[in-house]
Amino acid sequence: MKRAAVRGARVTLYYLSWLIFGVAGLALNLACIPLLLLPKRERCAPAVRAVIRFLFDGWVRWLGASGVIRVKLKGFEEGALPGRTVYVANHPSVVDATILLARLPDAVCIFKPALMRNPAIGPAAIMAGYVSGDAGLDLLRAVAAKVADGRSALVFPEGTRTAQGVNLGRMKAGFALIADRAQASVQLVILRSSPGIGARGRPWWRAPAMLPAWFEATMDRNWPYVPGRPAAELTEVVERRILEVLASLEPSA
Repeated sequence: MKRAAVRGARVTLYYLSWLIFGVAGLALNLACIPLLLLPKRERCAPAVRAVIRFLFDGWVRWLGASGVIRVKLKGFEEGALPGRTVYVANHPSVVDATILLARLPDAVCIFKPALMRNPAIGPAAIMAGYVSGDAGLDLLRAVAAKVADGRSALVFPEGTRTAQGVNLGRMKAGFALIADRAQASVQLVILRSSPGIGARGRPWWRAPAMLPAWFEATMDRNWPYVPGRPAAELTEVVERRILEVLASLEPSA
C-alpha cells in the first residue's frame, strides 16, 4: 500500500512537471506573438534566448527538487563552455534539448518546419532565431552563419530520438558540414537516461516505470576545426566515439 502511494505521488509530480512546462511555454509564446510584428525583430533574439534558457533552467531545477528526474551534469561548469561551437549529442529522451539548452551558451537549435508553424511553439522559436528546415544546403548555411557570428549550435545528428533497444541511430553529416563552414570546433555531449523518458516509439506523456527517473549529460571530446577535413570522416569518428563510450559505461541509478 505504501509503495503504491509513493508511486502515485511521483506520477502526479511527473504530470505536474509537464503541466508547468506547458503553461510556461504557452505564456512565453503568447508574449512573443506581438513581437513578430516588429520591423527589426532579430534584435530581440538574444533576449528571447536568454529567457528560454532561464525558463528551461528553472524547469530542470524543479525536476531535481521534486524528485521526478535526477539530473547529473558533468563538465557544464558556468563560464567553461565556449561559444562559436557546434555541440552534438545522442538523443535518448524527450528532455534532451530542454536540459542542454538550459546550460549551453547562447545556443540555437534546429526546428522542424511543422513545429515552427505551431502557435504554441513557433513564435518563441522564431523570435529566438532558431533555424527551421529539413536537411538541405540552405539550412546548413543558416546555422553555420549563426555559429560563425559567435553563437553555439545544438545538433542531434540522428535527426530524431534514438529508437528503443539500440544505443544510437544512424548519424547524418550535417553537423560536420556546419562546423566546417563556420570554421568552428565540434564538442560531443554524451547523454544517458533511465528507460521510459519519451524514447522514440514510446509516448512522451506516459509516466516512466522508474520514478525518480535519471538523466546524465557528460561533456566528452572536442574536435577543433581542421581545414579540408571531410565531413564523412568527422561524422564517422564522432559516431564511433559515442558508441565506444555508451558501451563502456555501467548503468546509472
